[in-house]
Amino acid sequence: MKIQQTLSALCLPILLAGCALLGGGKPRHITVYTPLTTQLDSSSAQWPQVDWQLGIAKPAAERMLDSPRIAVRPQAQQLQVYRGATWSMPATDLLETSVLRVLEDSGKAPGVARLSSGLRADYRLLLDIRRFEADYAGHATPQATIVVNAKLLHSASQRLVGSHTFSQAVPAAGTAIEQVVPAFEQALGRISQQIAGWSLQQGQQHAGSLPDSTHQQ
Repeated sequence: MKIQQTLSALCLPILLAGCALLGGGKPRHITVYTPLTTQLDSSSAQWPQVDWQLGIAKPAAERMLDSPRIAVRPQAQQLQVYRGATWSMPATDLLETSVLRVLEDSGKAPGVARLSSGLRADYRLLLDIRRFEADYAGHATPQATIVVNAKLLHSASQRLVGSHTFSQAVPAAGTAIEQVVPAFEQALGRISQQIAGWSLQQGQQHAGSLPDSTHQQ
């Protein structure tokens, strides 16, 4: 099922006092960006229809990425943050929400939710964010770079069904944060769909190899 929705970034100017990201104790306006990735591409039509439920664990990431700060790598050994701008939530939550929405909108599974919801999940999706940054990589303009390792676990047996590392790098139109955010939006949308499709395919392949049709814990 292809969901046609507008891909956009919501920018909310708010006033924060004493924010470490801005450096300094005086109140100052910053802009909060919310990348929205809700449009499925044509590849979703090829995903299998499954009869089992999938739970998504909160992604893991190093402290710099498990925060609302927007990371930028001007040089290979330097990781900084954009001043005057943040994500609406940590990168870990952005990824979890994006993958969840893609799976929900696809309609391919009878149940998909965050593990924290209490869903009786037949399979669990574990995500580890390795990169979520604007990387200059020696160029004049950065690329929105996202690298995520995904693991699919069969809940009943605790067996690792599959593991794969996904990567997306989308060039920004310029160096300004307003030009970098749309590149993140594209990268997040693409990698979320890759992870969603892979999870359904790996889980269905494993479910088909079970001795009976019971997948529940």
